[in-house]
Formats: sequence, C-alpha cells, structure tokens
Amino acid sequence: MFGEALPIAEKYAALLAGDGVVRGLIGPREVPRLWERHLLNCAVLAELVPNDADVLDIGSGAGLPGIPLAIARPDLWVTLVEPMERRTTFLEEAVEQLGLTNVEVLQARAEGVSPKGKADVVTSRAVAPLGKLANWCLPLVRRGGEMLAIKGASAPAEIEKFLAEKPSRAKNRPEIVECGRDLLETPTTVIRLVK
Repeated sequence: MFGEALPIAEKYAALLAGDGVVRGLIGPREVPRLWERHLLNCAVLAELVPNDADVLDIGSGAGLPGIPLAIARPDLWVTLVEPMERRTTFLEEAVEQLGLTNVEVLQARAEGVSPKGKADVVTSRAVAPLGKLANWCLPLVRRGGEMLAIKGASAPAEIEKFLAEKPSRAKNRPEIVECGRDLLETPTTVIRLVK
C-alpha cells in the first residue's frame, strides 16, 4: 500500500503508538492493531481519490485518514482540519517529523474553512452522523467533487436516516463503497457523496 514510503508509514505508526497514546489521541488498546484498523484502513481510501487532488480531511484528530492518505499518495495536497489545539500541535509535529511536504494543518472547525467549494475531495473518519457531516463537508467540495466518509457497519442505516431527514436528498443518493478488498481482511466501508 505504501510502496517506497513504507518507512514513513512505520515512523507514523511509531508516533501514534508513542506520543499519540501519551497525548490521548489513540487509546493504548489500539496499539496492537494500528496497522490493520488505522493506517491501512485509511490508506486504502486512496483507491477513490483522483490524481493530484486537493483533499480536506475534516476532524483529522491524530491524522486519520489524512496522513496515511498523504503518505500513500504523494501526488495529493492534503489539508488536515482539526479544531482542537492539542491535536493540531501533534499534527504539526508529526508532519514535520515525517517530512511530509504535501500536507498542511489548519486549526479550524469545518464550518470555518475558507474558501468554500474548492476541494476535490473531503474525507472524514468517525466524526459525526452522515446528516451533520454532509452539512459541514459538502459546502467545501467543488461541483463534481466528493465527500468520502469512512464508516463501519452503520453505513446503510446512516444513509437511510440521511434520506429520511430530507426526502429531497434522494436525487443525489450516497453510495457505499468498500476499499481494500484485495488488501485487507475487513475492507474499509466508505460512504461516497458526489456534489
């Protein structure tokens, strides 16, 4: 998945297992499954992102999925958007230590990101239910761009609730896509919504 960038991914895994745990960004129980559940789970999102895309990662937290995506795809420009200062501090340090020249960190809430309507892709993972997420993310996406939300088994129920809240949303129905089918024991479930 990471190819020649595997040493960078390994360094990021070490940061998450060390500083990430100490700072409360990753639970200690997550360390044994960092690769499968976090790094690879996020990196396979690269399958859905077009070449040379401008990506906003909303609610980036410890850098997931933005940092693995940026490591796997150096052609992307990834902006990690995170409102909490302690998390953005960790993200800035991680980006510097990893030598990622295709990543920037922005301390902001999704609603505060400007300019609107410029991103090719907006990603998120474990941020909010689909309805809230769409309200925050879709304004940031250019026409024809897409929102990619990593979800789990709740994806079908979230889509049904999303459509039930506003029946007009049915004309642009979100789809469920599985990434990493050939790479992961459990593929990553993504809700894709095209603007």
